Amino acid sequence: MNLFERYLTVWVAGSIVVGIALGEIFPALFQAIGNLTAYEINLPVTVLIWLMIVPMLMKVDFTALHEVGKQWRGIGVTLGVNWLIKPFTMAALGWLFIGVVFRPFLPEAEIESYIAGLILLGAAPCTAMVFIWSHLTKGDANFTLSQVALNDTVMIFAFAPIVALLLGISAITIPWETLTISVVAFIVIPLIAGQIIRSSVLRGGADALKRFEAKLAPVSMIALLATLVLLFAFQGKQILAQPLIIVMLAVPIILQTYFIAALAYGANKFLGVEHRIAAPSAMIGASNFFELAVATAIGLFGFSSGAALATVVGVLVEVPVMLSLVAIANRSRHWFRTPGTPQTSEASK
Repeated sequence: MNLFERYLTVWVAGSIVVGIALGEIFPALFQAIGNLTAYEINLPVTVLIWLMIVPMLMKVDFTALHEVGKQWRGIGVTLGVNWLIKPFTMAALGWLFIGVVFRPFLPEAEIESYIAGLILLGAAPCTAMVFIWSHLTKGDANFTLSQVALNDTVMIFAFAPIVALLLGISAITIPWETLTISVVAFIVIPLIAGQIIRSSVLRGGADALKRFEAKLAPVSMIALLATLVLLFAFQGKQILAQPLIIVMLAVPIILQTYFIAALAYGANKFLGVEHRIAAPSAMIGASNFFELAVATAIGLFGFSSGAALATVVGVLVEVPVMLSLVAIANRSRHWFRTPGTPQTSEASK
């Protein structure tokens, strides 16, 4: 990792502080920016996400995608933790901490709403941001894209039933337009743009592509920091008004993230998966599709609801926690066999 990436946590913390401060100083400006939405998706944030992930999606080589099936272990682990474990452990942690441990310190009327917001987070696996985490761990770009695309497909059919089951209601209104447009905006459009750029640059040879990717690398990180400034400028007032509630909501989210990451990482290690697959598999399993969670919370419970606040807390803790997981993954690379190295008998046990 270069100097900028190595101290990315510092830049992230600074961006959060700057975002909250700017939101307080120029509330009208950021309210106007925040209102630039289509189907609950903020358009300026969407552009920044494009700048973040297009350089990552340029690394995707469609001629090698047919080999992703060989990584069925990593795919199976990620699908398992995302859809069979994560929503239910998040519901359990929400009930334990918000419904029991912290209940005396929270407004009684919002308890169920807070738990509902946590459930929405747990049921929505990550899409766009995971390309950043995969890139920082030197993950396989083809695997990451395939896994995210598969998760998006499953999400169309599984998100509503799982959320409805865990919320204990028979019907739930999911913003399908938001879900569909999110997939198009955060996956399809940047993927097409990345492949067009890749094809154009490759005319100059593989070395030209490497040089171009190196030049684009800072763009992704700067776009990430700018995105954080905007997100926390939008939500800074709520965060400052309810700091203790923010901390209490953050506890189950943080515990869930580390637990799911450890579970997926450990399962991949047990199955003898290479690090370039295991790391993004764990990152995809641990992180959340907060755009969908926030949009659904607002649609179901209202903008000022406890559910909406809980999903915003997910945004607050996502980047620092995921960066710590990136650091752990990078420092534990030696635990995994390298590509082309036969699996030892001990690793197969």
